[in-house]
Amino acid sequence: MAQQTVPAVARRPRPEGERGRWWRFCLLAVITALVLVPLAAVVLLSLQPGLGSSATGVTLDNYVGVITSTDLGVWVTNSLVVTLATVVVSVVIAAPAGYVLSRGRGRLVAGFSLTLFVIQSLPVVTAVIPLFILFARIGLVDTLGGVVILYVGGTMSVAIWMMAAYFDSIPISLEEAAWMDGCSVFGSFSRVVLRNSLPGVLSTAIFAFLLAWNDYLVAVIFLRSDQNYTLPIGLQTFFQQNQTDWGPVMSVAVVMMIPPVVVFAVLNRYFSVGGIGGSLAGR
Repeated sequence: MAQQTVPAVARRPRPEGERGRWWRFCLLAVITALVLVPLAAVVLLSLQPGLGSSATGVTLDNYVGVITSTDLGVWVTNSLVVTLATVVVSVVIAAPAGYVLSRGRGRLVAGFSLTLFVIQSLPVVTAVIPLFILFARIGLVDTLGGVVILYVGGTMSVAIWMMAAYFDSIPISLEEAAWMDGCSVFGSFSRVVLRNSLPGVLSTAIFAFLLAWNDYLVAVIFLRSDQNYTLPIGLQTFFQQNQTDWGPVMSVAVVMMIPPVVVFAVLNRYFSVGGIGGSLAGR
């Protein structure tokens, strides 16, 4: 009997998206490496023996030194107080202001929007000296409260724009349904809009957090006392004129990186917009 030949199965060509997926993965891998290599270098340098140390290899002496012989605890506390106060005040003010910018119509709202754009376009340096003179007259120089006011003012324009942009993605039909049920404008804002705006609120809060946590320019000008130093100013005290012990410097840098990493790790799972689509089901 003659053997029957089995016809070869035609190979289905891969879709265009799958064929281009490998180079996208390589590109993302390269970008990730470029971002992580400096961070890894900071961590490795913080684990190396410092100047005058008798230790060899990987050691935690730099961390022990900055904790026991510097005001690191005071710097961290001041930074946390200033940052948390900035986040809370910025979100509380930006949320209703962004709602007005998103839902309001008229010349006043347009003028308010234009004012925010002009304020954001101005560099911070142009306002530092006049604000320093003003704060010196009213006794707010070298106080954490004065720095919080400056940080809130610096974040406000962008924070309001961010909240307004997210409120634009929420259908106004949700509010209309609440109004038909007897809810007031403020009630619909607090019970409907804000409940569906968690990703927008968190994005605004993270923006304010990073600006206040990493700021150096405002802090170095307005804070003069050692007990009021924040972490960026405390980090500056390690730099000397002739030589710098990079071990303690990198140890404090690692401490500065921990809160932002923790914040992103904890809040990452809340960045979802699926609730808005579910609220419109059946419409």
